[in-house]
Amino acid sequence: MRVTLRQLSVFAAIAREGSVTRASDVVAISQSAASMALADLENALDCPLFDRMGKRLQLNDMGRLLLPQALEILGRVEAFEQMAAGEYQAIELKLGATLTIADYRLPDLLARLMAVHPAARLDLQVGNTRQIIEAVSQFQLDLGLIEGSCNLRHIEAQLWAEDELVVFCAPSDPMALRQPVQPADLHDATWIVREEGSGTRETFNKVILSSLPQAQLRLTLGHTEALLKVVASGAGIGCVSRLAVQPLVDQGQLVIIPTPFWDLRRPFSLITHRQKYRSAGLQTVIDYCMQHGQAYSQAQD
Repeated sequence: MRVTLRQLSVFAAIAREGSVTRASDVVAISQSAASMALADLENALDCPLFDRMGKRLQLNDMGRLLLPQALEILGRVEAFEQMAAGEYQAIELKLGATLTIADYRLPDLLARLMAVHPAARLDLQVGNTRQIIEAVSQFQLDLGLIEGSCNLRHIEAQLWAEDELVVFCAPSDPMALRQPVQPADLHDATWIVREEGSGTRETFNKVILSSLPQAQLRLTLGHTEALLKVVASGAGIGCVSRLAVQPLVDQGQLVIIPTPFWDLRRPFSLITHRQKYRSAGLQTVIDYCMQHGQAYSQAQD
């Protein structure tokens, strides 16, 4: 049996893209050549690696078992080539981050990283926590930065930084003048909340909704900026990261409602697939993120 690197590259690309057509573009070969490479690989292994659903291909059990091995081989070959070319710290990665992290933490971090490593090439995708975890699970991302934690066995999660959610409202809201606020004061409040699957909503459900099971969730939004604007208009109260709220508080557009009776602290986590090969470039970015995140958390204390 002879398995080639081209076959493994095509296999990995199809697993990531879900179709031979898109995979052929990724590996820069014709669609017919990509189809032939997959067929040759499956013939050599004497087993199919994908379930065919029309034009879409989805990994079957054997494909999911072999994909991490294929990615590790390809990663080591890439590292071998980079080392031979003298590119010891070449960085070319696909990153994923949740909205809060992407909007309020990553711009500064990535700017500093690119200054230190000017040849780095990074592709950032933004989604909610559930989406980033799924993409890392499917090897579509090399590294994810999420709100909250992840307890999946195949995902390695490291505490990256700490964050805190705050409850807030418009200055014109009667709740802005009520001090101190008690949980009972919020029983009839109208809430503007993030969508299910987001790290913010996970913490909201765990802490606030468990305390106020009859809470009125008036509007669900998929973006923090939109939520801030709706709350600033006086439509209800919200709960998102202090990182997002504080600038508008400083501008007088929002007011934070103190809620010492709720613990709204949460971690920011850095996640990778346990079977993902850690190239020198990937490890460099992980180390940089960990150092930057810890320094940020210490600065906030």
